[in-house]
Amino acid sequence: MAAADSATASSSSPPECPAAPSIPTDPDFLSCVLQPPTSSSSRPDADYATLRRLLLRRKPPSALQHRMEWRCNDNGYVAYRNFLLRRIDGGSAQSTPSNSGRWAPSPVHAILSEADSWNYMRDLRSNSGVLNQAISIGSKQSDTERHVRFAEPAYSFVGVHCIFDNCKASVTILKFGRANSDLLAYGAADGSLMVCQVSEPPSVLQKMIGHSKNITDFDFSSNNQYIASCSLDKTVRVWEISKGTCIRVVYGVSSQLCICFHPVNNNLLLVGNANKEINAINFSTGRVISKLNFDDAVTALDIDHTGQFIFAGDAQGYIYTVSVNSHTGSLSRTHKNKSSKSKSPITTIQYRTFSLMARCPVLLSCAQDGNLSFFSITTDAKGYLTLICSLKLASRVQTIRASFCPLLSLEKGEFIVTGSEDANVYFYDLARPKNSCVNKLQGHGSPVIGVAWNHGENFLASSDSDGTVIVWKRSKTS
Repeated sequence: MAAADSATASSSSPPECPAAPSIPTDPDFLSCVLQPPTSSSSRPDADYATLRRLLLRRKPPSALQHRMEWRCNDNGYVAYRNFLLRRIDGGSAQSTPSNSGRWAPSPVHAILSEADSWNYMRDLRSNSGVLNQAISIGSKQSDTERHVRFAEPAYSFVGVHCIFDNCKASVTILKFGRANSDLLAYGAADGSLMVCQVSEPPSVLQKMIGHSKNITDFDFSSNNQYIASCSLDKTVRVWEISKGTCIRVVYGVSSQLCICFHPVNNNLLLVGNANKEINAINFSTGRVISKLNFDDAVTALDIDHTGQFIFAGDAQGYIYTVSVNSHTGSLSRTHKNKSSKSKSPITTIQYRTFSLMARCPVLLSCAQDGNLSFFSITTDAKGYLTLICSLKLASRVQTIRASFCPLLSLEKGEFIVTGSEDANVYFYDLARPKNSCVNKLQGHGSPVIGVAWNHGENFLASSDSDGTVIVWKRSKTS
C-alpha cells in the first residue's frame, strides 16, 4: 500500500534545510528543493524560471506500475517507501508472496514528522538519490496541467492504518458514525452493508444483507444505534446496528438515491428518489408523511445542523433549498440554483456550519462532470446560495464523491478531498484554482469512489470500485 509522503512545507514558506551542493547533479532532486530567488529585486530570475519550467514538465515513473510490482506481505508505508528507494537507487526489488488478500492493520506505526522528512531529503542528497515530488496530475484532470504543491503538515499521512477487502463488489458509499472516530460503515453495489471498527484491532462488527441492488446512500442516527439505507432496489431499510438486523422496510415506486436523518427530530427520514421527489418518512411507522416534487431525479442531499433547510441536487445539475418543519415534516421549496453551465448529475451535497473564508455556513457540491462548487449560505434569506469559487476536474464515468476537510480547513484556504478515476485520492484548495492540488494519496488499484473523515479527523477512509476500503492515518501536528 502507498500513501502520500510525510509532511513537507508549501513553497510559500519553506522550512530550514541543509544547503544544496555547489554543483547539483540531479535535476529531479532539485525539483523538490528549488525555491524562488530571495533577492529583493522585483525582476524575475530567468535561469530559475527556465529550470523550474523544465523540471515541472518531467514525468515521474508510473505509480500504478510500482504498486503492481509491490508485494506488501503485511508491511506498512515505510517498507513501501524503501521499496521505491531501492528502485530509484538501481537495486533489485525483491518481492515476496503477498497475503494482502486479508485485510489487516499495518504493523508499522512510525510517524514521519516534518523534521524526519527533511532529514530524509538530506540523506537523499548525500547519496545522490532521486526524489520525484513534483507530480503532475495529468491532462485528464483539467485542460491546464496542475502540479501537486508541497503538502502542508495538516495534510500529511503516515500511511495505511488498515484495509478492509472482504467486499467483492464496488463500494459506492462509506461514512463514519456521527461524532464518532471509530465506527465506519460502507455500502456496496451487491446490496451488502458493512459496519466496522477501525481501532485496534480493526474488525467487521456486522454484515447486513437485505438490499438486492446497489446501495446508493445511508445515514447514521444521532446516537449511532440505527442506520437507514436506500438502494436502486426501490426500498429504504432501517437497521439496528447492535443486532445487525433490518427492523423496517419502506417500499417505493422508483430507485431511492439519497437519504439522511433529520438532525433535530431523528424520527424523521428524508429520502430523495428517481421519481423527482423528496419524501419525509416517519422512522417509527415507515409511513410517508409529506413529499415535494422537483424537476428531475434527486441524486444528493444534506441538511443544516438546525434542521431548517435541506439542500438537494438533481440529475440536471440544479441545487435546491428546501424548508422543512421539524415537527410536522412538511416541505416547501425556497430557492433553485445552478451549480454549473452543464447538465450533469450532482453526486455530492455537503453542508458545513462555518467557513473562515466565507464567514458563514457553506455548501459543497460535486457533479459527475467534475465540477466542484463552493457556496455561501444566507440563512436570513431562507437558505439562498451564493457561488464563491469553483474548480473543474476531469469528467467522471463513476459516481465519485467529495468531502470537506472541516477541521483542516482552518488552515489557509478552503480544502476538500475527493476520489478520482486514476485510483488516487486528491486534496484540493478551492481558493487556489490555478494551483489547487495540495496532496494526493496512492494505494488503490481502481477508481476511488467514496471518501469520508472520522470525527477526530485522524483517519480518512476511501473506497474503490474493486471493493477495497483503505483507512489512512493522518500525521499528528502541533
